[in-house]
Amino acid sequence: MQPRRINLKPGLLAIALAGTFSLGAQAAGTNVTWDDIKNDDKTPGDVLSYGIGLKAQRHSPLKTVNTKNVAGLVPAWSFSFGGEKQRGQESQALVQDGVIYVTGSYSRMYAIDGRTGKRLWQYEHRLPEDIRPCCDVVNRGAAIYGDKVYFGTLDAGMVALNKNTGKVVWNKKWGDHKVGYTMSGAPFIVQDQKSGRVLLVHGSSGDEFGVVGWLFARDPETGEEVWARPMVEGHMGRLNGKDSTVTGDANAPSWPKGEDGKPTEAWHHGGGAPWQTASFDIEKNMVVIGTGNPAPWNTWKRTKPGDDPRNWESLFTSGQAYVDASTGELKGFFQHTPNDAWDFSGNNSVVLFEYKDPKTGKQVKASAHADRNGFFFVTDREKLATGAGYPNKPTSLIGAWPFVDGVTWAKGFDLTTGKPIETGNRPPEAKAGADKGDSVFVSPPFLGGTNWMPMSYSPDTGLFYIPANHWAMDYWSEHLTYKAGSAYLGQGFRIKRLFDDHVGTLRAIDPKTGKIVWENKEKFPLWAGTMTTAGNLIFTGTSDGFIKAFDAKTGKELWKFQTGSGIVSVPITWEMDGEQYVGISSGYGGAVPLWGGDMADLTKQVTQGGSFWAFKLPKVSR
Repeated sequence: MQPRRINLKPGLLAIALAGTFSLGAQAAGTNVTWDDIKNDDKTPGDVLSYGIGLKAQRHSPLKTVNTKNVAGLVPAWSFSFGGEKQRGQESQALVQDGVIYVTGSYSRMYAIDGRTGKRLWQYEHRLPEDIRPCCDVVNRGAAIYGDKVYFGTLDAGMVALNKNTGKVVWNKKWGDHKVGYTMSGAPFIVQDQKSGRVLLVHGSSGDEFGVVGWLFARDPETGEEVWARPMVEGHMGRLNGKDSTVTGDANAPSWPKGEDGKPTEAWHHGGGAPWQTASFDIEKNMVVIGTGNPAPWNTWKRTKPGDDPRNWESLFTSGQAYVDASTGELKGFFQHTPNDAWDFSGNNSVVLFEYKDPKTGKQVKASAHADRNGFFFVTDREKLATGAGYPNKPTSLIGAWPFVDGVTWAKGFDLTTGKPIETGNRPPEAKAGADKGDSVFVSPPFLGGTNWMPMSYSPDTGLFYIPANHWAMDYWSEHLTYKAGSAYLGQGFRIKRLFDDHVGTLRAIDPKTGKIVWENKEKFPLWAGTMTTAGNLIFTGTSDGFIKAFDAKTGKELWKFQTGSGIVSVPITWEMDGEQYVGISSGYGGAVPLWGGDMADLTKQVTQGGSFWAFKLPKVSR
């Protein structure tokens, strides 16, 4: 199946007005420092990073709104994104000095007065007609530093705007959108702990079009590239504008060679795009990020003829990468799905946390990741800082447990080797002369046990909260050759139901044991992120339009509000004028209505929209 290319109307949707619309008021505020960002998880008056902190735990210390009074939340205001551009709204907003910065579909950004909901300025990026977003024209958010806000664009660019006026400060094109490069994830601010230099870190998208995935670090003042790391083994990185080191082994032993001894077509277009947002281990000076699926999806194109595809890894795709912030060198790597045959990818958030080992009593500095392949991973990030996870080196894997039901492709993971125990669920090769290979039934499907929507962690309960889905797919191999700008899949599929009564399931999991502590089922797919608070609450949104609050310990639903369109974004909370606010974008879209088969049919009843909602408790009358 071809990735969906969004049909844009020339002059209306394809070319957004390149500029800023201001209503006279400015989003005046103080400059954002590195210390502000470093302490984001401790300062509830602002939300300055994607993930609400460097560790991406998405936990707020606010508790004015709690289990006892959350049922009283009411809308403070709502803001419409306007226009005809009402595709999926997947953004997590930022808040600074009472101003909300939120991105919208079609590479747009808005500055909104947090007290009134009034638009302060709006920026619409000029998009060419031949952009190639695989999975809707979404944007997941911005970064903020100094007097600027930054976000990526669908034509493979990075834009810096003055946060007070919305005026363009710089605009860098980092890839060729015509061959499939694009950007939907939010950038991230880190500081190289060796030099003290602040960096703007972002990845690329485009695996479905056969591009090599890159992770970039830029000077936030100028936009100039500092380093760049490709995520396919054997490709050359860059540092300060010059070739630096090859990723992994220069001979790329995890990718097959042809009879001439040279890399095959797949290696040149190998995927691995780190299209989600990083977290940052400040003690180890490591950028931590998931890497995307190998390209093409067809595993037989990445396997030596006649060999077992399980003998190949297609490094460094479908895993979690640990990158030196100073140089862009790959320090460690753990692969969730070696030689990924199902487009499970590995981009879901990698959350950093600490816990006490119940056996030794020692504190473990770990990473947690709920993967599209249906397994919840806990890895030792201190081992990963020293190179663990590469072939023939000790594994960093602490635990791997299924967090959804009915996983078919593997029955577990070997904790000694860190490798999956596969069941033989790979789709057979399409033989010469046949239109396609035999179909296999796979669960989860490529849309995943979870997907891009980030999970959260509560240090109060010690639990992770995963927006998950129960579904499956019929899956078969197809013949293919690479053509620039065209889909590079080699697989066909049909998404199917797994259960009659639900698709979505919000699940709380114990990272020490893998035990599912509680769950809440949803009729529609869950495609929104989660957030926890010190008020013992978890917030998320549903595809049928509700923002909801649950008791973090028990899973009891305590409050919901209908926003008018499906929610596929990420909630935030902040404090202003002594009151706690909760905010979220509403507007249905994303991958499910484009790729979702039976699920796309289910969600046709969801209305389109595009808005940001702010909620708070009503003031007690005196």
